[in-house]
Amino acid sequence: MNGRKRVMSVLSVLLLVFLLSLAGEVAAGPRLDRVMETKTLRVGTPGDYRPFSMLDKSTGKYEGHDIDLVELLASELGVAVEYVPTTWPKLIEDYLEGKFDVAVGGITRSLARMLKGDFLPPYAPNGKVAIIRKADKDKFTSLAAMDVPETTVIVNPGGTNQKFVDANFKNAKIVVHQHNAEIPAMIAEGKGDAMITEVYEAVVYSRKDDRLYGAFTDKPLTKISFMGFFIQQDDPEFLKIMHYLWNDAKLRGDLDVLFAKWLK
Repeated sequence: MNGRKRVMSVLSVLLLVFLLSLAGEVAAGPRLDRVMETKTLRVGTPGDYRPFSMLDKSTGKYEGHDIDLVELLASELGVAVEYVPTTWPKLIEDYLEGKFDVAVGGITRSLARMLKGDFLPPYAPNGKVAIIRKADKDKFTSLAAMDVPETTVIVNPGGTNQKFVDANFKNAKIVVHQHNAEIPAMIAEGKGDAMITEVYEAVVYSRKDDRLYGAFTDKPLTKISFMGFFIQQDDPEFLKIMHYLWNDAKLRGDLDVLFAKWLK
């Protein structure tokens, strides 16, 4: 987007807030006030889930689909992004403590999370699949085939992956590993046999490492779910503005561009 268009976009957001107050609707709430006054949008992310959000520890910078998108929304609002590290086990806790304004990074929209907060519109239809070694693709052709005592399933804690593993694996050995981004390499090296994840992560790692295979990506083990930006719901005007920015990005085709860049 060129400089003039960005300026016009920022002005349109400010004008919208002003007109809402003139119309007698709820004045800009404390969260939107703070974001606009500090020129900072606080974004929580675990930073360990390709291709949505990944922290490069050598540079301290994040990259991925969700990172590009939240940076775009922030630029339209005329503010900078301040990243707040979180983890999957502490995501809800950090959300409820108000440590960030919105959380991103491949967060599955779920009823449990909706009961605690809110989401921006859904994107990236997904389902549970498995990352396995390519040598095992003819052996692990079903959930039942994986759920045997000889199989070791490695899972990151605190998210929907662990919930799926706990609910569906009764015979396999379960190993909980804190760092999600390290698990695919552990599978490739034979330290485990399967990792439960979603379609996009399985596709990324199977392309990245020829030893790995994304099982069930053509027919996931669960019904289709969606990703979402997990957003604070305590300020209706903040929610309204963020939905406005998201919808504008969709109408301009920005979401399609980022989908093609990261998720195809």
